[in-house]
Order: sequence, then structure tokens, then C-alpha cells
Amino acid sequence: MLLPVTSHAEPNSDIPAPDTGEAVAAAPRAPASLDEFLAGIGPRAYRFSEIGLRHRDDALDAVQDAMMKMINYRDRPAAEWTPLFWSILRSRIIDIQRRRTFRLRWLVSPQERDDGSMPDWSDDGPDPSRTHDGKEGYARLSDAVARLPRRQREAFSLRILEELDVATTARVMGCSEGSVKTHLSRAREALQQQLEDWR
Repeated sequence: MLLPVTSHAEPNSDIPAPDTGEAVAAAPRAPASLDEFLAGIGPRAYRFSEIGLRHRDDALDAVQDAMMKMINYRDRPAAEWTPLFWSILRSRIIDIQRRRTFRLRWLVSPQERDDGSMPDWSDDGPDPSRTHDGKEGYARLSDAVARLPRRQREAFSLRILEELDVATTARVMGCSEGSVKTHLSRAREALQQQLEDWR
């Protein structure tokens, strides 16, 4: 049975800050079932989707779709579930972003786009649930990560926030391990600059 992912889950307050060293991947206990795996990964998957889509309902839809598709891989070894799930979720996020852009091209006339750019209607603005003091750091990091180019955002989120190793991240992103390291390095530089500008 798939467990629902609540869109009002509180973000973790102990998210590691960007650093200059490589994250050390822990060796977690293998889940006993797919249901246990999905229950454990749900909140983190939602956070990952919300950063990429900047819209709660779209993020929730993406996670639920990815979980439903994982049912097809129930018989795969548990060791394969993590890269499979993140690959499926990443693909779903990209699909939603493309569909959103396609809809805007039809809904907005050229006269409404004076500079020729697409308006961003996906950002609902500040989240009131994150305004108190204990969440200020998370909100700043989340906003900074959301501003990164897609590949840098994916590399940072998967390697640092989700603590996947380089090989698994490369498999999820469909690129070489060297590319993952390059994207991560650029993401760290950009995040450091953004966070310094906010001081």
C-alpha cells in the first residue's frame, strides 16, 4: 500500500550546508518491502520535487506518480530501488516543467510578453509555514537551490541533500560521474555566492 505524501510536511532542520568536501555515503539498512522504501523516501522526494517545480500540488503529483510507477519494479532487488525511483521522479519533474511551458505558450499572447520571455507563473511566493525563525536558513537554501540551472540543482540535491554517491547520481541524471562532479562544483560556487549576497 502506498503511503500518501503530505504536502504540509515540515522540512528537516538539519539539512547539511554546502561544503567543499565530498559527502560520505552511509550504508542504510535495506528496506524490507517496497512500501517501507516508499514510506521512507516520500518526504525527501517531495522536498526535491518542490524545489524543482516550486509548486506544492505539482510536487505532490510528481511524487505520487513516481511511487505508482515504482509498483512495476516491486520484484527488482531492493538495491535497485533508489536509483530507479530518483530517475523516475526526475523524469516526471521534467515532464511537468515542459507541459507547463507548453501551456503558457498557448495561454499568453506575444503582446503580453514584451521582452519575448515566458512569464513564471509557477512560483506561488513565500510559504507562510516557513516564515518563523527556525526555518529561515532552510528557506534561503531552498530558494538558492531553486535558482540554480536544472542540472546543477539536480546534482546538488541528489549528492548533498539526498547523500547519493557519485555513481548513483550519475545513473539517475543520465550522465558521466565527471559531469556530476562538474555540476556539483558549479552549484556550490553559485550557492556560496548567493548565500553571501544575503548576509
